[in-house]
Amino acid sequence: MSPPSGLSVSKQGQVCRLTKSLYGLKQASQQWFAKLSSFLISLGFVQSKDDYSLFVQKTTNSFTTLLFYVDDVILTVNSMEAINRTKSLLHQAFKIKDLGKLKFFLGFEVARTTKAIYLCQIKYALDILEETGMLYSKPCQSPLMSNTKDLFDTNKIVHNTDSYRRLIGKLLYLTNSRPDISFSVHLLSQFVQGPTIHHHQAAQHILRYIKADPGRGLFFPIGTDIQIKGFSDYDWTACPETIRSVTRFCIFLGSSLVSWKTKKQNTVSRSSSEAEYRALATTTCEIQWISYILRDLQVQTDLPAVLYCDKQYARHIVHNPTFHERTKHIDIDCHVVRERLQQNLFCLLPISSNDQLADVFTKALHLTNFKINISKLGMLSIHHPA
Repeated sequence: MSPPSGLSVSKQGQVCRLTKSLYGLKQASQQWFAKLSSFLISLGFVQSKDDYSLFVQKTTNSFTTLLFYVDDVILTVNSMEAINRTKSLLHQAFKIKDLGKLKFFLGFEVARTTKAIYLCQIKYALDILEETGMLYSKPCQSPLMSNTKDLFDTNKIVHNTDSYRRLIGKLLYLTNSRPDISFSVHLLSQFVQGPTIHHHQAAQHILRYIKADPGRGLFFPIGTDIQIKGFSDYDWTACPETIRSVTRFCIFLGSSLVSWKTKKQNTVSRSSSEAEYRALATTTCEIQWISYILRDLQVQTDLPAVLYCDKQYARHIVHNPTFHERTKHIDIDCHVVRERLQQNLFCLLPISSNDQLADVFTKALHLTNFKINISKLGMLSIHHPA
């Protein structure tokens, strides 16, 4: 460290003593990542352009990947010699603590066998239930209450919103391994400014659903085909307040669910065709990003990817390049779907509405259909007795 400019120092080598921890400074994370990045690049690592926290190094004998979140690191190497060498270099520079094989990372629990990898957040889920006093509540079979119209009734506003905001924030983080509650949490997160008693009851209903099986998570079998499969859908004018549609998609790598989203669209769609086309554009960008990440990881996929859409008119807009009255109001950035289709990034295929897996991310399904869709997402619980 050096004295700031304008400060006269009587003796050479004197510096200012900090009265605040470096972790409390706003620039601490930026300076730490800059130091870490420069160190890894000096060792021959290449920083991914698609995920700045990912660093890869390929040699004639090994392939190394480092994934960082602040000072937590996941290291994967296909050679024990390269693992020991990388850990030794990191320890010399930063004094790391080796926790062994990956079992717990940022609230995620990882179970590995020779046939599959299982990812869940059972401890995090149980902590939420204990903190909210719902640990001994009666479980339920669906994450959303049957009547959702009361959620948009803002007449009875609860003034104490801090507990509701904290709960929704924790549930949002839980959706990283629980896609079955994504739509419910997405719906309740829209009312954090003024939640009512109905929103609190709906949030408790989600907790009761989690209580039924807190260890449910994602199952990634080994040995499946390496092909990207996407399911895209929408819910036109789903929000009665803003009249905006909801985009939903889920993307599989082989039979493993790797990406999903429930998100309200930024603008109002004038037709259901436009809403579906916007959903296709969002899904197309996600498929392209996943293909870039797989390329950085040296994973060869079975191209092209497959994108399923259950609306015929949306597929016609993609394949028909004519400019007419029904499509002239659609933003130019939505036409990324047509461009990527012509570049053979994916092929657009029809699918029946009954087989559309993205339905679980945009509306409250019947209990039977909900269970069928969840089973197709590759979710299970190794903690639940058979």
